[in-house]
Amino acid sequence: MNLILASTSPYRRRLLERLRLPFTCIDPTVEESIRDGESPKARACRLATEKALSVAATLRDGAIVMGSDQVACLGPQILRKPGTPEAAIAQLTASSGQTIQFWTAVSLWTSPEEPPTQRVVPCEVKMRTLSTDEISRYVALDHPLDCAGSFKWESLGITLFEAMRTDDPTALEGLPLIALSELLREAGVSLPLAAEPAQN
Repeated sequence: MNLILASTSPYRRRLLERLRLPFTCIDPTVEESIRDGESPKARACRLATEKALSVAATLRDGAIVMGSDQVACLGPQILRKPGTPEAAIAQLTASSGQTIQFWTAVSLWTSPEEPPTQRVVPCEVKMRTLSTDEISRYVALDHPLDCAGSFKWESLGITLFEAMRTDDPTALEGLPLIALSELLREAGVSLPLAAEPAQN
């Protein structure tokens, strides 16, 4: 089985490792542009598919390619990765007491004769009302500079939450494993894999 993750994200790689499947990572050549009039959900779906197709175009038949994308929104504003501590502090200040909407899409390519299959998972995060000191301390401790929303929910970011609502909590980290497992089973991949026989 030639399983490819169309991503170099350490978060997605770490999540996929939980399925205990052999896979390799390839960087997709996709410009993550914003199109006028495109909804956040549609953008996540489009980019997940474009990532899978970008990598699939470089491979021979027989591979399974997974592409994923996440879009975070605070009201009508798309939240990008902050990149700097100052931008992270500003993003969390704006999000204090508010609800952030995440859309995480995953696309699975298996054949040039068929379009990729896809799932998209919504997630709502209700942030606590945060003090300036809490925000500054959090950013200094967790360094969420490469995370949309400016928090790492799998780390200290969970302390900033009042509540979270989703059918698949791994979607918040960037790769919805429940949805992906369903797509893989539909593609003929047995999950969990049978254990390899012990060698004498």
